[in-house]
Amino acid sequence: MKSAQDLEKRRLRGNPWFSLVAVAFGVIMVGLDATVVSIANPFIARGLHANLADLQWVTNGYLLVTAVLLIPAGKLGDRLGRRKIYLIGMAGFALASAGVGLSGSIGLVILFRAFQGAFGALIMPNTLAILRKTFPLDKLNTAIGVWGAASAIAIAGGPIVGGLLVQDVSWQSVFYLNVPVAIIGIAISVLVLHESRETDVESPDYPGIVTLAAALFLLVFALIKTQTWGWLDPKTLACFGGAIVAAALFVFAEGKVTNPLVPLRIFASRALSMSTISVILNFFAFYGVIFFVSLYLQEVHGYTPIEAGVRLLPLTAMFVISAPVGALLNHHFGPRFPVTIGMLLSAGGLWILTGLEVASSYLLLAIPFVILGFGVGFVLTATSDAIVGNAPSQDAGVAGGVQSTALQIGGVIGTSVLGSVLLDRVGSTLVGKLTHAGVPQSIAPKLLVAKPLIAEGAAPRLAHIPPILQLAITDGSHAAFLSGLHVAMVVGIVVSLLGAVTGFAIGNKRPSEDEETELLAD
Repeated sequence: MKSAQDLEKRRLRGNPWFSLVAVAFGVIMVGLDATVVSIANPFIARGLHANLADLQWVTNGYLLVTAVLLIPAGKLGDRLGRRKIYLIGMAGFALASAGVGLSGSIGLVILFRAFQGAFGALIMPNTLAILRKTFPLDKLNTAIGVWGAASAIAIAGGPIVGGLLVQDVSWQSVFYLNVPVAIIGIAISVLVLHESRETDVESPDYPGIVTLAAALFLLVFALIKTQTWGWLDPKTLACFGGAIVAAALFVFAEGKVTNPLVPLRIFASRALSMSTISVILNFFAFYGVIFFVSLYLQEVHGYTPIEAGVRLLPLTAMFVISAPVGALLNHHFGPRFPVTIGMLLSAGGLWILTGLEVASSYLLLAIPFVILGFGVGFVLTATSDAIVGNAPSQDAGVAGGVQSTALQIGGVIGTSVLGSVLLDRVGSTLVGKLTHAGVPQSIAPKLLVAKPLIAEGAAPRLAHIPPILQLAITDGSHAAFLSGLHVAMVVGIVVSLLGAVTGFAIGNKRPSEDEETELLAD
């Protein structure tokens, strides 16, 4: 009887497909959290008397910590065990989520969100590293397609699940949801995941850790603060300059140590380096679009969070289809085709969105959403396979960290750059749009102080004015917002076309077991 149980355990332990199910729970948990928080933010503001800056740090604190720790977390998994670090990440993420829900002040919410970011960084690169060590290279592409579909399901379902919970239960329940998901995922992972680590473990690369963390922190912090400081403010320029100096010191340090945090040799692979750039450009466009189109749906059209979430489904739900289709295309044609086509599809979807007006029908959103969903999904699966598959297996955690870091940085750059473009355009067109809508020329310039509010899609409301004047202010504000949105979409188109060029540069060749052997020998 005992031998039969042992045999069953051995059959479960390390099984590639059971392992894929186990890591999918981590991907789903992090994916859900990425979208439900945006739905919960207004309710957090009302419940904890938080202002807009506080709410921005609820999101940005998470992004900042995650971006800084992703690559060190991948390296930690390579050294101490990917299964162990993944399980610690799952448990810590659940505890931090419960901490957010139990917080009685906005300061504690931001603190526990930062903890969520730290433990989320332990999860994501190690999911890819576990797949890299569990699946043979000829099956890795399929596994990453399913991995991408799991993330897509979570991202697609997040706004609807979050909307239902905050309306019918509480905003705290959005975060408590992570606890049962983590418990199930940990239980399965304990049973099925095989531990893997690298045996030639040397002392940690402390210079690399410090300089990379400094470079990423200064870069992401500067991007986050551009909305407040401006791009040419001395503080912004100082942060960007510091990031460049820290990055240069990082490259110098990595060339001097025997066990570098990020072996720079992995970037000798054109497929890996070009795929990393493609990930940044892909999610620059995606996060910028989903952020500002969500504002359009809720502020201009007046949809509730649930209604807006449902209308975003053609964009997010397409990932469920496009991720495995992209993996199939990658398997047959190599990464060049799905990445190039995916970025061109994104550019096409953004071009259609430049035609949005205040009274546009939903069809003008649904069609480009489907196109964008296919484009982003194609790029995600093909580049993830190229990055992780082209790195030596002993660097699987680092490669997973590179992929996840590129995704996060692309999202931060996208929201920051497109947000600044939109804000500047609103400022330059607002007075003209207001007067064209019927606002007297004596009043229109005074509304420039509401530029940040209008750049969020909202309209200022003035007390003791005739309803017809308030309607004119609303119409003019929405027209200025849409003018900014159109310019932001044009920037996204340019970035997507640049991504198509980098996608073409990736090449068609997929990694093989023979190449893996050669890499390890080198």
